[in-house]
Amino acid sequence: MDLVLPLPLRGLIIGFTIAAAIGPISLLMIRRTIAHGRLYGLVSGLGVATADASYAGIAAFGLTALTGVLVSGRLVLGLVGGVIIMLLGIRTMRSRPGEVARDADRPGLIASFVSIFALTATNPMTILSFAAVFAGIGLSVGASFADALVLTLGVWAGSALWSVVLTSVVGWFRLRVSTTALLWMNRVSGAVLVAFGAVAIVAVVR
Repeated sequence: MDLVLPLPLRGLIIGFTIAAAIGPISLLMIRRTIAHGRLYGLVSGLGVATADASYAGIAAFGLTALTGVLVSGRLVLGLVGGVIIMLLGIRTMRSRPGEVARDADRPGLIASFVSIFALTATNPMTILSFAAVFAGIGLSVGASFADALVLTLGVWAGSALWSVVLTSVVGWFRLRVSTTALLWMNRVSGAVLVAFGAVAIVAVVR
């Protein structure tokens, strides 16, 4: 007999797996944790989880009209997101960990949450990813309200769990390496962010 996981657990696994894919958003969370501390990284991660859950909810509740609008606007959203990621990458490469940690003008927690939520939301193709995964587990358009809600909350919990794991590991590591090592991490992660941003722009204009 096939083992069928409970719907909340399936949502948790889906959210964790999608969030754990290494990409520009994960790198931004790492950068914020290194620059401003674990709390800033965690709050940013909750912003990512909320954006993931929002898109998961759109797919789970079968809001096809809204999905179509967002996907049709992927050119503008992709260009904006790509440019922002590239600028953040350049800023990361130029920043020094010691200076950033003492910066009195570092962003507030609400700004950290909102900014990364907005940046995560610039990838409307995420909706199609969730829609494909949901269809694969038997939750397609027209599913019951309760099932869609449970799955959406599960996705949020899974993505948030990944944020806790990532920021905890990075926060532990941050306290045990030299400023020089952190500087090189900034340079490498910044260069990768610039590359991610360039790829995002190319992907939507070609």
